[in-house]
Amino acid sequence: MKKLTAIITALCILLPLTLAVVSCSEEADCSMAERRMLRCNIYTLNSNDSVVNDTLDSLTVTAFGTDSIIINNQKKVHDILLPLQYTIDSTKLVFRYSRNTTDTILIRHTNTPYFLSMDCGFQMKQTITGVRCSYHKLDSISTTNNEAGINGRENIRLFY
Repeated sequence: MKKLTAIITALCILLPLTLAVVSCSEEADCSMAERRMLRCNIYTLNSNDSVVNDTLDSLTVTAFGTDSIIINNQKKVHDILLPLQYTIDSTKLVFRYSRNTTDTILIRHTNTPYFLSMDCGFQMKQTITGVRCSYHKLDSISTTNNEAGINGRENIRLFY
């Protein structure tokens, strides 16, 4: 009888503790819901018009009209990840290569909210609809994939 009472007492203590640990350890996996970014790769055209990977010596990227710095004086740049605005359908970025040389890139896009889950909430699907830029140091720009994503696929090619 004492053994049965000890077992019941142990179960009464351990069962609530076990349930508490199990219920707290299960968190929503929102890792697939991280912010979508544009991946831009840097290229140049050879004399025979073949596309070759290139590297910029230095690059600072800021959001136009704000003091938001996206990339701060990064060296040896061959690819970059850029965020798009959620609240409006265009994102304007300033690429600063040196003190006196800049290019401005305007990316037009659609923002489509979609429901992910109760734990993760809403996310934004962003699709590029057009790209324009100034041509101070930048030679040309092209879109290779319209969907901003989390998978690392190239979206924009920047030719210098």
